[in-house]
Amino acid sequence: MRFFTLISQNILMSEQTIDLKKRRFLTNATGVVGAVGVGFVAWPFLSTWKPSAKTKAAGAPVDVDISKLESGQLVRVLWRKKPVWVFKRDEKALDALDSEDLISKLADPDGTGNSKSQQPEYVTANYRSIENKQNVAVIVGVCTHLGCSPTYRPEPGASDLGGDSWKGGFYCPCHGSKFDLAGRVYAGVPAPTNLVIPPYQYVSDTLIRIGIDQENT
Repeated sequence: MRFFTLISQNILMSEQTIDLKKRRFLTNATGVVGAVGVGFVAWPFLSTWKPSAKTKAAGAPVDVDISKLESGQLVRVLWRKKPVWVFKRDEKALDALDSEDLISKLADPDGTGNSKSQQPEYVTANYRSIENKQNVAVIVGVCTHLGCSPTYRPEPGASDLGGDSWKGGFYCPCHGSKFDLAGRVYAGVPAPTNLVIPPYQYVSDTLIRIGIDQENT
């Protein structure tokens, strides 16, 4: 009888030990799942602190670092689902924008006609850029005719664009509209107005923010 009692006690202790191990396992497993669940929930929350590409395209400001931008070089960014060109003009290009030879070929050289609404009030007339920052241009790269994106043709004298009369600029391959290096439209082409200058400001000498107007200083 004593023998069977000892066996029963041993079996009961073994079952208690197994039950305890199961409890520990389930507790640990639940803790791991809980931790993974917290991490899974936290990631989408944290990611909302950073503007997505979709948000930027919808209209959020876009920053452009121009510290390494060289004369003649053009970079493209997306703002409000439209391409925006940021490019640097050298002194020769700026002189050409002021030349009577070029101005006489433009439809609205000073932006006071049909193109008045195409640019912020704080940009200069001939260069269509912020004063004292004339060498850098910021232009929406969409033709004002039917919305094609013109091709960047900065080289003066291009034979297929008028030879010596071409001072560099943009050519729309869709219907032949031409614009100078300030985005001003040539006379006699399908595009009715100059290219759009978006609102922008200098955060620093090397950082441009597209989408926010320049503050008056």
